[in-house]
Amino acid sequence: MKNKLLLLSLMLMILSCNKKKDENIPTYHKGNLTILTDESFKSITEALTEGYMISYPETHFKVETKKEDLGFLDLLNNKAKLIVMSRTLSPQEIKAYEEKVDLKYLPARFAADAVVFVVPKNSPKTKITMQDIKNGLNSEEKNFIFDGTNSSNLNFVAEKLKKQPRDLKFSIISGNQNIIEQLDKYPEKIGVIGLNTFSRPYDKTSEKLREMVKILPVENEGKEYYPDSQGLRGMKYPFTRVLYFLTSEGNFSIANGFIRYSCTQLGQMIVQKEGLQPYNLYKREVQMR
Repeated sequence: MKNKLLLLSLMLMILSCNKKKDENIPTYHKGNLTILTDESFKSITEALTEGYMISYPETHFKVETKKEDLGFLDLLNNKAKLIVMSRTLSPQEIKAYEEKVDLKYLPARFAADAVVFVVPKNSPKTKITMQDIKNGLNSEEKNFIFDGTNSSNLNFVAEKLKKQPRDLKFSIISGNQNIIEQLDKYPEKIGVIGLNTFSRPYDKTSEKLREMVKILPVENEGKEYYPDSQGLRGMKYPFTRVLYFLTSEGNFSIANGFIRYSCTQLGQMIVQKEGLQPYNLYKREVQMR
């Protein structure tokens, strides 16, 4: 009898240890994760995390806003497991990523966003040319307003113009939403913001912000391009940018689970509901009976 009790006790101890061991194994459907994103893509990032938490209720995300370049440095220094990026990394940055994170550089692209140029509703401006943008960013008048240095919007525009951000001349109002709300005070200036700031079609805050400004189409080589679905899908709008995830997670845990979710059909439907262009296009099949 004593031997049976001893054997039973040992089995229970083994099962208990295995259970505790299993609980400590990283998993995609349970745990906490902080995602670093530039303020320009906060809306789409939050929407995707909300969808993931509905699918996996034991996960919890914190979306923290941080300038794009600073977020990348945190990833390299093991202070972050997942970041959202838009600009193209330099060969030196890719090398640093692969050496410090010890992973192959594989950006997980999930949406097409855009940098847009806005003016107050009553502005006489109806378009802006590529030459206007180049000239304006070299002018001491500093008529273009960005949301800060090291911001994704500034980095991306500089990249498109093949310039360094420090070589451009511009004004600053902190925050994309603040630029829209304060633009009336500076009727001669042009706000430069991320489309995702107010791209949600039926969101009340987005609707209010859209009513305050108008988006200028960009003229390039005699043709005007708009940051709408057609302009983004074919990347014809000159300042279309692709958002992607970078992670330092080497196993299939919550970060990689979230990346996979965001790139599947369900995640891409959320991207579309945000008013952005899904990067991965899925055919819609309708069966007729």
